[in-house]
Amino acid sequence: MVKKVLKPFRDIVSLVLGHVTVFKHVFKKPVTLEYPEKKLPLNDKFRGKHALVTNNEGKLLCTACGTCQRVCPSFGTIEIEKEKDESGKFYPKNYTIDLNKCIFCGNCVQYCPFGAIIMTKEYELADEKKSALKLDINTLKKNYSDSIISEKEKGKSKK
Repeated sequence: MVKKVLKPFRDIVSLVLGHVTVFKHVFKKPVTLEYPEKKLPLNDKFRGKHALVTNNEGKLLCTACGTCQRVCPSFGTIEIEKEKDESGKFYPKNYTIDLNKCIFCGNCVQYCPFGAIIMTKEYELADEKKSALKLDINTLKKNYSDSIISEKEKGKSKK
């Protein structure tokens, strides 16, 4: 009998305590962001989508030495086909990175002797097609030019 009488009071106390908790947080700064509209600034060492570095003439710095392929811990992520040009130097005829297999460790960037590969700050990689995550040589070149453009725009907005 006593339990039946006290139950409504316990319910009211729980309700009031819940409202007090909510009221305390109304005046605090929100912890989360409204993601697509607002994005957190990324760390300088953030490892996003890959890109192949080109010089001022648009020629790749990559010599197809295969170092990136050897140091990659996820086997089969990087595939390189190389050829010789007229001067006898090697260049990548075909260069693909499969982001389905990549673990974004950054070894390819760290151990490249020519600094020919970088990781951009692009992290929104979701796509309807799984094949879109297999980056070919042309996509990798485009990623580099896009990353340069986005960094220049950020530099202008800071000034």
